[in-house]
Amino acid sequence: MVDPKKPTLSKMKWLLFLLSHFKIPMIGFVRPKLLFIDDDQVKVRIKLRRRTKNHLNSMYFGSLAVGADIAGGIHTFYHAGTIPDKKLSFAFKSMNAEFLKRAETDIIFECKEGGKIKQAIIDSSQSAERKNIQVIVTASDLKGEIVATFDMGVSVKMI
Repeated sequence: MVDPKKPTLSKMKWLLFLLSHFKIPMIGFVRPKLLFIDDDQVKVRIKLRRRTKNHLNSMYFGSLAVGADIAGGIHTFYHAGTIPDKKLSFAFKSMNAEFLKRAETDIIFECKEGGKIKQAIIDSSQSAERKNIQVIVTASDLKGEIVATFDMGVSVKMI
């Protein structure tokens, strides 16, 4: 049975579209595609094209950062909708990136820390305090090889 409070993939794609066109235009510029989302995991793809390339024909650092931003942050919107009558205040506090090889194909960004984000949102809604957590995002090429890892500090507060 489907939980009516839980957003569907199509609803989250629509939310990403609205966010990228009205709130954060840089996201819209690189045109990410939300491939998968559930309680624990999210996958986002950014295609390697003229807008996302650097002078070495690999994915530009800014495009990689946008992909990590989405993969690390979309779970906050996914889980925040399950708490009624509260608004989400969400921001990234830090990011540590390690680039392992050049990203010369489309890149899939994956975050498997949805449970950790959900718990931070629940804790924040109960205590009315800001909660800070670290989430890991991996960026893989089409061969499945990891090209970069991102350790991102996420700060959430339910108000």
